[in-house]
Amino acid sequence: MNGWTDERIIELIRSRLKTARFQHSLNVAQSASELAELYGADSDKAFTAGLLHDVMKNASPEEQFKVMSEAGIELTPVERANPKLWHAMAGAAYIKNVMAIDDAEIISAVRYHTTGRAGMTPLETTVYLADYISAERDYPGVEDMRRLCMVSSDAAVLYALRFGIPDLVKKCQVIHPDSIDLYNEVMIKTINKEE
Repeated sequence: MNGWTDERIIELIRSRLKTARFQHSLNVAQSASELAELYGADSDKAFTAGLLHDVMKNASPEEQFKVMSEAGIELTPVERANPKLWHAMAGAAYIKNVMAIDDAEIISAVRYHTTGRAGMTPLETTVYLADYISAERDYPGVEDMRRLCMVSSDAAVLYALRFGIPDLVKKCQVIHPDSIDLYNEVMIKTINKEE
């Protein structure tokens, strides 16, 4: 990874993130490493992707937009309407273009950790769910989410989306098509298993 050890990455994110976000990133890395073994992902890559998943979270919208623009990323109308999604896209671009890390699996896991997508790889699923269950999380239902993560990644993803999508609707925010596609994919799998 072009000389980027986890120790160097920890120092980088410590310098880029607020204290609570830095601790969250360490926690997500730990959770991702543990989930990776259950989901058939590489635990070392899961740890690294967990460290990096919010590398651009505390960057200003202007910096995020600049990193995405320099990477040739054109935002869709939905993405433009929800700047909270930008840190994932900007993070993937930052990892690839600024840090010069060329591991496509890690880049993709960072890219889709907020929205998910249909056809997620084991590593993408691992980081997506690790973000929901990291040690400092204390939202209502987090213990159910942690339990589901140990039982079935599909059940955990569905639980996350059943919580997240209505919350976005209540807040009158747009819903990324990737999240809808993921929801539909998991629902179809669930329906087919029940038949």
